[in-house]
Amino acid sequence: MAANRYQATGIEAEFELGSRGRVLRNLLGIVRVRDMNLAESQALEIAQDLALDRFDADHRFTAQDVCDLHTLWLGPIYPWAGEYRSVDIGKGGFQFAHARLIPGLMAQIEQGALRIHTPCRVGDDSALALALAEVHAELILVHPFREGNGRLARLLALLMALQAGLPPLDFSPMLGRGRRIYIGGIHAAMGRDYLPLAAVFEKIIVRSKRRAAANMR
Repeated sequence: MAANRYQATGIEAEFELGSRGRVLRNLLGIVRVRDMNLAESQALEIAQDLALDRFDADHRFTAQDVCDLHTLWLGPIYPWAGEYRSVDIGKGGFQFAHARLIPGLMAQIEQGALRIHTPCRVGDDSALALALAEVHAELILVHPFREGNGRLARLLALLMALQAGLPPLDFSPMLGRGRRIYIGGIHAAMGRDYLPLAAVFEKIIVRSKRRAAANMR
């Protein structure tokens, strides 16, 4: 797991004592990767339920809402949850937005993609996939937080899809063999080309509908 962590320096890069540099400093004193993975997963389930109660079908999401979602999820675990990162980070040779630019970039996302696509009431699956792709890609490219950006972006996509009347999203097309295609879609979005990532979201929508239909039988 240490090899997959972002490279960064500063207070947000501190690791828990006794974790051998594998677990970020946290409020729970967790030192094992397995325990942290479990804690984050359980906290995400709780945050999802809280978010469903907080944000209804008519809600227009803002940059502050994104911060609030991050706090709902990781607030019990990390002291910096909900705060924009103050360090520059990269992963797999890719450098995300400079920390000093994040407030301005998030304001642009609020006035752009979030204002255009939320509340999300797109009826056509292709148009919905494109809307989800744009919001998701812009958040990933900014990477506003020290940790949890991908899962947070998926949580927001889930909430948007529910606004549009879809069942809970199955994100498995982003994983496994689909991971490389997903990453390619993110890279294409750097040039404002959201179609490759939209194709991934179309697969997600199809799979989600099929799973929901199967569960109703």
